[in-house]
Amino acid sequence: MSAAVDRTLAALADPVRRRAVELLGQRPRSAGELAGELGLAPPAMSRHLRALKEGGLVVDGHPDFDARVRIYSLKDGATAELQQWLAATEALWTHQLAAFKRHVERGAEADE
Repeated sequence: MSAAVDRTLAALADPVRRRAVELLGQRPRSAGELAGELGLAPPAMSRHLRALKEGGLVVDGHPDFDARVRIYSLKDGATAELQQWLAATEALWTHQLAAFKRHVERGAEADE
């Protein structure tokens, strides 16, 4: 597993951060909006957003009308490597479980 996948999974390990990602999937938001919707104090929301940024999941920017405000949005392609890893892992498990099923079925036929 790559370091990028590790960082992404670590960022998504917290349920609050997963909910923040869901909200940001609907539309970009400010930290204050996210904190209000998640029922968090601003410092706690800031820590979660920092973890999401370090995990490569979100980006922030300033609106043209106010440089003091940061708007957070999901980073394009942020989960591509994670999706590739999950697909490969699913394929491995599918293959392993099919082989195990064949083995068990052959054993059951031999017992008959």
